[in-house]
Amino acid sequence: MSYLLPHLHSGWAVDQAILAEEERLVVIRFGHDWDETCMQMDEVLASVAETIKNFAVIYLVDITEIPDFNTMYELYDPSTVMFFFRNKHIMIDLGTGNNNKINWALKTRTGIH
Repeated sequence: MSYLLPHLHSGWAVDQAILAEEERLVVIRFGHDWDETCMQMDEVLASVAETIKNFAVIYLVDITEIPDFNTMYELYDPSTVMFFFRNKHIMIDLGTGNNNKINWALKTRTGIH
């Protein structure tokens, strides 16, 4: 679990984070805070948070604490990163065929910027 990035502790807080941000990209890591894959992803996200703060904000959501989005976003992996802009889920193309999310751990910050 990362203490360097803000956690959202309710479905309402997740919705508000996505709705309220009008200028920057909202990056949300959904997963189990205790999971090793999540911890790796959290370290990478924390390492880039300061660099990208002018155009993106990063939040963490523990899907055990907040299961509200598990079915809607098909959150079945230990760690999933999704992107939102102006209240819309953004599709991404990383060459994997899954254009909805990143569901593997990035091990270095070069995968992000």
